[in-house]
Amino acid sequence: MKAAAKKWIKFIASAVIVVVTLSLLQMLLMPKYSVDGPVEGAFVAEYYGEVKDHDVIFVGDCEVYENFSPIVLWRDYGINSYIRGSADQYIYQSYYLLEDTLRYETPKVVVFNVQALDPKREAEAKEAYNRMSIDGMKWSPAKIGAINSSMLEDEQFLDYVFPILRYHSRWSELDKTDFEYMFKSEKVSHNGYLMKVGVKPAENVPEGKPLHDYKFTEKARKHLDMMVELCEKNGIKLLLIKAPSLYPYWYPEYDQQVAQYAKEHNLTYINFLDETIQAETGIDYTKDTYDAGLHMNVEGAEKLSEWLGKYLTENMGLTDRRGEAELAACWEDKIAFYEADKKAKYEEYEKNIEAN
Repeated sequence: MKAAAKKWIKFIASAVIVVVTLSLLQMLLMPKYSVDGPVEGAFVAEYYGEVKDHDVIFVGDCEVYENFSPIVLWRDYGINSYIRGSADQYIYQSYYLLEDTLRYETPKVVVFNVQALDPKREAEAKEAYNRMSIDGMKWSPAKIGAINSSMLEDEQFLDYVFPILRYHSRWSELDKTDFEYMFKSEKVSHNGYLMKVGVKPAENVPEGKPLHDYKFTEKARKHLDMMVELCEKNGIKLLLIKAPSLYPYWYPEYDQQVAQYAKEHNLTYINFLDETIQAETGIDYTKDTYDAGLHMNVEGAEKLSEWLGKYLTENMGLTDRRGEAELAACWEDKIAFYEADKKAKYEEYEKNIEAN
């Protein structure tokens, strides 16, 4: 009896050692989405550390997380918001990130950027972008759904369950960052917003080449339908937007499809490329973009957020929550971090200009 017990103890101890060793190796070998690396992969996981009481949740790609500032929405309108964005986020990932969000909270408004409907996106899908959207998600049916809807032909489900199977060959790529951020992470966003400074004017932006077919794919429409249904089921107002990014090109045929869809489903659709709305926001493509019109710099993002905050307050029934002491105190810290980050980024930008 004692021999059998010792045998089991040794077996369990060995199993624990193997599991711990593999877990540590996995932590080491997985890419580090840190301030020293591709920060976009850190956004999804950062959400879980937040107090879940948001009025507005954004879902989408860089056209939301680089173009809208939740800080401005709070500072000027008392709107508590968060951006659940990730690099090249596909619509099916947006849907499952929203489904994941509803495990923790029910916002009043969800803002979805329709660039993800571009039919070229699915054809150009890459594993690296799938990973940035999925690896940071906590395990739930939503994450399983995101994996199954995103996997490319040469990807395996188990590689997402056990990332070490995917990253075991990274030994030759390891550097000090992998060790430094093995057990820790630093906050890289402002409620999901990635701040960028500097100016690179948009000049000679080409129009898109004619396409053989402009129709949104069946998969994209299916997941948009699912998003509409999910919002309706939970009493959430869904706002469709097209951010003012000049590239990738937003075809008039795309715009017509979204406008028609919004009309059929009684949704609001705002196209920030519209000349009238552009004039209202005050966006100036010679000053408010840091990369020739793909995304806004911090000045452009603040202009857009100012306009959107006013719209949400006047048309979506959101109220000013700056009088809530506990929430206001939380945002004081966020604003301080935001202003310090802005100052540091400008100082670095000016140094680079002087050096070059």
